[in-house]
Order: sequence, then structure tokens, then C-alpha cells
Amino acid sequence: MTRMDRVVKNGRVYFDGRLQNVDLWIMDGKIADLGGTHSAEETIDARGKIVLPGAIDIHVHFRDPGYTHKEDWETGSTSAVAGGVTTVVDQPNTAPPTWDERSYRTKLEIAERRSVVDFCLNGGPGQVKKLAALGASAIGEIFTYDHEDDELQKILNETAKSGLLPTIHAEDLEVIRENTEPLRDRREPELYSMARPNRAEAKAIENILEMTERVHICHLSTSEGLELVRAAKKKGKKVSCEVAPHHLLFTKRDWRRQGTFLKMNPPLRDFKDKDALWEGLRKGDIDVVASDHAPHLPEEKKDDIWDAPPGVPGVETMLPLMLMAVRSNLLSLDRMVDALSRRPAKILGLASKGRIAVGMDADLAIFDPRAASDIRADRLHSGAEWTPYEGRRALFPAITMIRGEVIYADGERVAKPGFGRNIPGPGLKRVVRTSLEE
Repeated sequence: MTRMDRVVKNGRVYFDGRLQNVDLWIMDGKIADLGGTHSAEETIDARGKIVLPGAIDIHVHFRDPGYTHKEDWETGSTSAVAGGVTTVVDQPNTAPPTWDERSYRTKLEIAERRSVVDFCLNGGPGQVKKLAALGASAIGEIFTYDHEDDELQKILNETAKSGLLPTIHAEDLEVIRENTEPLRDRREPELYSMARPNRAEAKAIENILEMTERVHICHLSTSEGLELVRAAKKKGKKVSCEVAPHHLLFTKRDWRRQGTFLKMNPPLRDFKDKDALWEGLRKGDIDVVASDHAPHLPEEKKDDIWDAPPGVPGVETMLPLMLMAVRSNLLSLDRMVDALSRRPAKILGLASKGRIAVGMDADLAIFDPRAASDIRADRLHSGAEWTPYEGRRALFPAITMIRGEVIYADGERVAKPGFGRNIPGPGLKRVVRTSLEE
């Protein structure tokens, strides 16, 4: 009989594609056994609960450094863990943007001091080779409307040579310009969807797919974009994509109720797009659900439609909302776990994350399936202090564990800032491997 550090007993554990009534044994931060007879220093009773792998959110904007009045690594990562997210991937558009060695090291030092969850840092389209060697997990999100085609092609080539994945915010600048100019003198929030129509996304995706064989499309929002991704996959291109909960749960009609608070890029779409996205997610054509957590303060979001900043908070509500989608038969539990845990880990090469299996990190989200509640902004943890999902039903975790440690329980964060660890990308691993070989 082996003496383990911890055991999660009496729960229904999701592994090998189904929920199973087994005890989960933890040693040195790893899953040591599923079932079996052992003893443990500590017991966590999960009776009546389901035990899922922690979610991996591959698209968050924690605003730190530079915009910490909106969010910082402590508030953002606390919000993540309160929603069952155990690993996040932070985007580079902070201040300064994470485009070079100095800015990357600055953000890494801040995240190591403040993050509660494990994390990856994306690099921006600047010193790509150096960012890869420092441990950037990917390059992007790369905003297509910020670059001319020749510059974009150069970035994609450099990213490919570095061995990193380019992640793309796909909206075409020319389409946006020609549709925005006639509307500039008007202020109705719903105009924003007209200013950035489906064609803006589709044209940008089509362009990118002609430039590269390997790419990840961020926050897919249209049926046309989805068809382009499907076609590229059928041709054998290494294409993956993500969808954000706000594009699954809102449409243009919701402009009437929430106005500029629902401004995001890409914008709200029609019911046909929403239905296509759900179908794409169910079939696995859409690989990942990612929050695109982009917090801004309420007073900022109250500005008019052209001046209000784009983005909504969502890291804490992503998994709880998707669990309600499972309960409503919009999505199978296996596809949800695949989209929020397994496939994000596979896309980014996070070998020890994303699955409940012997030898994997004990990153767990434990839920009481009977404990659905209404989402309330005053119960959430983001520095944004509001949510577009106010009043919607959701299933929040009772306990979240990272590397075998209880980080969040009974509505309270347990771990101190700095618990989270950086997970370096393949570039740093290659540098280390080469130096060892030499």
C-alpha cells in the first residue's frame, strides 16, 4: 500500500471518455493512480460531485503590465481559478506590448509574482526568434488589420521558422473601412456589426490560409469563416480555431438590451452564424472554446459605439456556462472536455495538462451538478466588476486544484499570488535540448 499525498474520494471522475466512480490519488502534484488501494495524508470528499480536468483558456488579456486599472495578474488569475480554469495563455497586447526580450521578461516576472494559475505567455509579431527562445508559447494574436500583406507574410515565415504557432485575429482592414465610413455620423450600437461584417472575417481568413500551412484562428464568429476552416482542414492544412462563449450565446438582437457593453471584435453576428458555430463545435470542426477575456471598466464601456473599447470579461464564466450547455444538450460532455481541456493542451503542446490520467498534473475542477446558480457580477473576481452574462444560469466549481493543491474552495481563493508556474513554449525547450546535446 502506497502512502499518497492526497486522495479525491467518492466522486465521479471523467477519464477515458466517461464519468467513472473511482478514487483519484495524488502524489507530488501528479495523478498517481485512478482506483487502487492506497492511503493518503489528506482526503477530499467529492461525494455527489463530478471531477473534470481543469480548463485551459488559450486566449486571455490580463492587462498586466500597463492597464492594471482594468485587471492584473492577481485578479485575472483569481477569476480564472474561480471558474475552474487552471492554465491560461495571456496575449501580448499589454503596455509595453510583449514584442521583444525586455517586455517579455517584464511580463514574465510580474506573472510569476502574481499569478494563481499556471500560465503561458504569447509573444507579439516583433522579435519572433528571440521570443521563441525565451519561451513564448505562440506568436499572436496577430491582428491582420495591423499589417500589410508582405509584412504579414514575413511574420508568418519567421513564426514558422521559430517552430511556434501563429494565432490570428482575422478581420480585413479594407472591408472594415468601406463599411464603417458611411456610418460614422450615427451612434446606434448595432451599427458596429454592420461596420465589421461577416465578409471582413472571411476575407482575412481566406488570405491567411493562402499564406501559411499552419495557423490558429482566434474567436471564429461567422459561418463563412467556419466553412473556410473546414475546407482547409480537408486539404490537410494544419489549421485549428477557437470560438468564444459570447459568439455562442449572443446575437445582434442583444445589442438592444446591453448596448455598447457587448462591443467586441469581431462583433455580434446573426442567428445563422450562432447556429453554425454550435454545430461546428459539436462536430469538432471548431477545436477549442476560449474566453477572449478582455476586461474594461463599466465607465469605459458606457462610451458611444465608436469610442467604447472592444471586449468583454469571461474567463470565470466560460466553463460554468459550457457545463450548462451540456446540461441543455447543446454539447456532449466529452466534446466540452475536449474543447476546454484536451485539445487546447494538444494544440500548444502542454504535455502534462488537459487530461485526467496517471502521470498528468493533478489539475482538477470539482463540481456539484445540482448547484447551478445565477451569474452575478458582485460574486465574480475580475477587476472589470461587470459581466455580460448577468442573470444567466451557470455551474461554478466547488473546488479547483492545480498540481494537486487546492487553490479555490467554497467560494474562496486558498493559494497565495505566485503559486502559478510558467509553462515555456517549444522554442525554449529546443534551446535547452540543444545546449544539453552540445
